[in-house]
Amino acid sequence: MSDHASEAASGRPGAPGAPPDTGEAEPSRSRAVAGAGRAEGPEEARGAVQPSASARSRSGAPAQGSGSGEGPGPGPASVPGPAQSSVPARREGMPGNDDPSGTTGASGSTEPSGATGASVEAGSDGPGGAHDGRTGPDMLTAPAHRKAPPPPAPPPPAASRQRRAQPPPPGLLTRLRPPGPPPITAATLCSALAAGLLSALLLGDGLGLNLLFVAVAAALAAYFAARAAGRRLRPWTVVWAVGGLALLAVPALRDAGWPSFLALVSALALGSLALHGSRGWPGVLFGSWGLCASVSRGVRWGWRGVRDRADDSRGRVRTAARTTGVAVVLLVVFGALFASADPAFADLLSGFTPDLSIGDSPWRAVLFVLGLFGALAAAHTAAAPVRWDGITVRPGPARKRAEWAVPLIVLDLLFALFVGFQLVVLLGGYDKVLEETGLTRSAYARQGFWQLLWATVLTLVVIALARRWAPRGGRHDRTLVRSVLGVLCVLTLVVVASALRRMDLYVAAFGLTRLRISVAAVELWLGVVLVLILVAGVFGARLLPRAVAVSAAACVLAFGLVSPDGLIAEQNVHRYQERKAIDIDYLRELSADAVPALDTLPEPLRSCALERIQRNLATSDAPWYATSWGEARARDILAANPAEPHGTECYSLGRSVDEQADERGIHEEGGYPREDHGSEDPPGSY
Repeated sequence: MSDHASEAASGRPGAPGAPPDTGEAEPSRSRAVAGAGRAEGPEEARGAVQPSASARSRSGAPAQGSGSGEGPGPGPASVPGPAQSSVPARREGMPGNDDPSGTTGASGSTEPSGATGASVEAGSDGPGGAHDGRTGPDMLTAPAHRKAPPPPAPPPPAASRQRRAQPPPPGLLTRLRPPGPPPITAATLCSALAAGLLSALLLGDGLGLNLLFVAVAAALAAYFAARAAGRRLRPWTVVWAVGGLALLAVPALRDAGWPSFLALVSALALGSLALHGSRGWPGVLFGSWGLCASVSRGVRWGWRGVRDRADDSRGRVRTAARTTGVAVVLLVVFGALFASADPAFADLLSGFTPDLSIGDSPWRAVLFVLGLFGALAAAHTAAAPVRWDGITVRPGPARKRAEWAVPLIVLDLLFALFVGFQLVVLLGGYDKVLEETGLTRSAYARQGFWQLLWATVLTLVVIALARRWAPRGGRHDRTLVRSVLGVLCVLTLVVVASALRRMDLYVAAFGLTRLRISVAAVELWLGVVLVLILVAGVFGARLLPRAVAVSAAACVLAFGLVSPDGLIAEQNVHRYQERKAIDIDYLRELSADAVPALDTLPEPLRSCALERIQRNLATSDAPWYATSWGEARARDILAANPAEPHGTECYSLGRSVDEQADERGIHEEGGYPREDHGSEDPPGSY
């Protein structure tokens, strides 16, 4: 070991008898390197090492001190002393060891003088010594032209890299915007065209079963478009669709226009919900009328489909047009011949053929456009619905328990006090309350109902806002919220019952009207909403938005099916049979749905109440598909027993309840004194 170290220190590694270069010689080399470093100083050693490594890397020889052994060539080029000093330099992390040119020191600056000396010493064996194959000037100048690479930048923190990797959150319009629908199919186009034609041919004569025909054609267009887009039929879609079609049965059953209008609007809302598939509150509220937002997109989508098909198959379009034209001509010619040959067959054709007069052409063109555009909007919505559920309503900042609960507990106490007083009134203290307040029965009922109706509406608003700012700390907070709001809902249900009782008192005094039955139905529906809120507080509010929408549609459907006009006529006839006053002038304004009840009145009241309805039915000549079942039943009743004209006698009988009370002074058989009614309360006003 000492011989090897002395040979390495003297610069004669290739002398005869030198042992081969193995890994076992590393300790002696390191000691020799350390001795050389102490003899020459750190700067000289550093300057000698770097050019030596550069020179060997250019000549293809392995670098010294790498642990792979010494080169076999003789001469000072293989001197291990200065070259082995690169090992400690690399262990200390010197930048010069990473530099391929070997021209930087520990500080990273170039050292031309040290490099020159080292190159001369390592490149020759002294005067006349052996050279490693490179010329002197090349070894002197090449390392000087190579600049050291800049030190690598420190890697960014993990959190910073994660923030850079995450894309920005999408905006509201991006979340709502649907993907583009696929090209419109031929089945969708044909169904939309059929909806437009049915609208033009059938809806111009009135509303009845024809609405169902148009709705079925539009539903088929939506179904074909959804299937082409890959959408699946889901249970709630079936619920909305079936509910919408059921609501369209109201115009087919009832002649009254106002419940039919409510049913038609509700059917459009349910159809829009079926196409959008909404779940939360924003989706249910905006999705119910979102079909209107798809009209322009649906028209452009349909036009592109027609244009593409016309460009691809001009011959087939012309063939279909010729075929349709020939079929229409044949039907018209032979149908006219058969109708003129047999009057009975002519009557049959007139019942199935729509009346296409020239004067109705603009109106039917408008109906065609409405039906076509509506069906295209439904199909486009089914293929690419707007994601209304993307609108998120974040809860407000949670309040502390005392800050949130104290106002609501005070409100609960106020409701409890009012409810206790109402229970006393309902249990027999009604007359005593009237004596103490000085109010009449009608005034007490009229004022109380409207105030209680508004109290119910405002309570729902308070519950919504309280739920938004409710504390959300844990189980105790949830228990507090459910307890306070649950008590408020229960007390509000008693308020709803009190309001309905007030309306019952008012109807008993003045009779039933359209306004009174409408607001009573609204109050009843608000009570249903309160019950749903109570159920949601126990089982969760995930289904609450859709449950409220279903309850609203069910109430509209029930309101139409019970026949409001028929119920109004029946209640007033029942009051007359109890020897109370009846308002014939108001009953004349009812629809044909009231004919079965009014037919039970004695003459001349019966004829005076039915005369105007009979005249309106005589002037109407609607076909079967535009005739409601209520109108058909009224026609049958009046055909069997028509109303007789009574002239001016009906004017004297058509006085209001108040006018008859003026004449009598009081109502007959337990009626109320004249001051109970007041001149401001004619039966038709409220």
